[in-house]
Order: sequence, then structure tokens, then C-alpha cells
Amino acid sequence: MLEVDGLDAWYDRSHVVQGLRFEVQRGEIVTLMGRNGAGKTSTLKAIMGLLAKRGGSVRFDGQEILALPAHARYHRGLAYVPEERRIVPGLTVLENLRLGLIAGKDRSREKERIDTIAKTFPRLAERMDQEGTSMSGGEQQMLAIARAMMSSPRMILLDEPSEGIMPLLVHEMFVLFEQLKRDGTTILLVEQNVERALGISDRAYILDQGQIAHQGEASDLLADREIQERYCAV
Repeated sequence: MLEVDGLDAWYDRSHVVQGLRFEVQRGEIVTLMGRNGAGKTSTLKAIMGLLAKRGGSVRFDGQEILALPAHARYHRGLAYVPEERRIVPGLTVLENLRLGLIAGKDRSREKERIDTIAKTFPRLAERMDQEGTSMSGGEQQMLAIARAMMSSPRMILLDEPSEGIMPLLVHEMFVLFEQLKRDGTTILLVEQNVERALGISDRAYILDQGQIAHQGEASDLLADREIQERYCAV
């Protein structure tokens, strides 16, 4: 579904992603792991079209998308949830959710999508009229994920969804990710909580200084503490 081949990306003169090659099959959860500064977030941003200077190839559903702007990738079914969440101040939960449809192609399904989100996120259903930024960090993270889901994406890029979140909400989020997979949504996940991430993933790639240092089945990497300690310690 997603094929990354020779991906390069830069921040100014800093070559942060260097010739990455990996793939994500339809219906998988795949995790990108690595120490802070390994290039994980930069990889997601390059795939989503949020880094100005990039090269190589990114194919989504067989189509080259590297030259497309971010909104065009979103229209094709690729969604991105950044680590910083980007909940819009002054807007309610419902208004933040509607932004996910405004950016999408089909705005006629608002009620259907809101109803689905309300069933999937009961906490948000109770807070539709509350200002989004007044909620807890975990609830804001759920809102960011729900907003990305408004356009029914075929694939979601998730950047550090458990960062700074209380354990109960972390558990709820990872249960949600497994449900999304069962419902047919493909996920590329960046996550420092190695055990949680590998516990729900099919495969994983470990990045080190912008390059893939190791890859394998998630269950194998979960059992290999030496590799985790070598490449994934914060």
C-alpha cells in the first residue's frame, strides 16, 4: 500500500532522512522505532509532504505521490496525526472535528462521520460543545486522531500518540488502533513505548541517524531486548 524507496529529506542543510526503503502492506500496523533524533518524525513528514526538501520515491496505492502537496495526499486517503496534536484554540470539539471534513473531498457525510466518531470515542461524545484545548492531553490526542478519521482515511500516520498521556488513556488508544486495523485502516506508527507498539504491530523498522538499522517481525523485535536497548533507548 505504501512503498518508500530511496527517501531523502532535509531541514535546510541537515540531511535527516537518508535513502530509506521500506513498505507497509494494506491492513498492517507497522512501527518506526529509534532513539530521539533518529529521523522518525521527519520520515512521517516527508511521506505526508510536509518537508519542502525531499527526494526519492513514495508510492501510495501504486501511485507516486512525492511531488504532491499534503492536501492532495490527504484527498487520496493518507492522514497524519502530528505529535503536537494541533487542536485549534477557540474551537469546540465538534468544530475541530469538522475541520477534518473541510480538508477532505466529501463534505456531505458530516452527520454520518460525527455519529461514528461519537461511538468510537465516548469521551469526545460527551464534550462536543467543549473547547478542544480545555481538555486533558489524552483527550486532545483522541480528538486529533478522531479529526484525522473524519475523512475515512485508508492509512493513518501516527506520531508519538502516547507521549505525555496517562496510562489508562494510553491503553484505550492502543485498543482503538487494533480496532482500526480490524476495520481495514492501515497504520504507520512512530512510538517510544516500544512494548505497546510492538505488541499491536505486524512488523517494525528501527531507524538510526536517518537510516534503517534493523527490521523484522514485531514479535521477534519484542523478544530482542539487546536490539531495543541498542537502538531505542531515549
